[in-house]
Amino acid sequence: MSAEQSILTIALYAAFADGLKTDAERDEVRRIASSLASGGHSVDLASLYQDVLLKRISIESAASKLSGPDERQLAYEMAVCVCDADGRQSDGERRFLAELQQHLRLQPELAAASESHANAIVDLTDAAAPPATGTLVVPDSTPVAAATATTAALDQSILKFAMVCGGLELLPQSWASLAIIPLQIKMVYGIGKAHGVALDQGHIKEFIGAAGIGLSSQYLEQVGRKLLGGLLRTVAGGTIGKVGSAGTGMAFSFATTYALGQLAKRYYAGGRVMSTSLLRETFQSLLQQAKDIQTQHAPQIQQQAQNLDLKRVAEMIKGT
Repeated sequence: MSAEQSILTIALYAAFADGLKTDAERDEVRRIASSLASGGHSVDLASLYQDVLLKRISIESAASKLSGPDERQLAYEMAVCVCDADGRQSDGERRFLAELQQHLRLQPELAAASESHANAIVDLTDAAAPPATGTLVVPDSTPVAAATATTAALDQSILKFAMVCGGLELLPQSWASLAIIPLQIKMVYGIGKAHGVALDQGHIKEFIGAAGIGLSSQYLEQVGRKLLGGLLRTVAGGTIGKVGSAGTGMAFSFATTYALGQLAKRYYAGGRVMSTSLLRETFQSLLQQAKDIQTQHAPQIQQQAQNLDLKRVAEMIKGT
């Protein structure tokens, strides 16, 4: 088993650590595995997914194949990020990470270092929108002139968020992909606010899920692309901080964020009357358009990636 296979096995186990009880969640992870496996990589992720699901390979076995401390720390960092992608860790996820730390023979201080960025981004997710309240406030009407002005401003805002998310995919650190989630939550919150809809995190996550984007699975797909593309291997090689080449990941994250923003704009402007099936169908249509738009902005995305760091992401999320 290669280091890539071992690390992705551990990441898949992390995705299942909270139970992943629903067929929809399992299907989403299976889709990601198939998508990555069809990308011309040597790792057969579709088979790896089956091995994990049926427990034909153990977490202990995967951990034992990682020889160097950098590989073991990277595996733990990715597992932490997968567990944190959909919010605060559950009891099951905390137990999994504690056991994984022992299997990887990771020193407590190294485990803490791996968790620091991920925990900081979970805090940013909490700052991106108000906590879930179950109450949705919607205005009686929106003046036509105001709505027209809002459309142009929202288009610029959506493009800005998409470009930052695309730029994050060019960074080698695994936390960079995790930071895309609070940015998307912040973007949708701003779109709802522009249409007079007071959203909270619960409503936003439900909307993102209805569009067909799982938070944990989105992160798993992003870091899978990085790892199989060789970008995350540069972390173990000591090149943290340098911008890598991850054009496929950049296009994926830009397009996903842009399409999500445009979908939210239509949904909240139209009075939230789209069915789940229509939301997903519209998102897929917008996704294809977004890929074409990404090509036009690729040079700017690559340029701004040079200046992206956690501080700038935090400022964008905390800004009004």
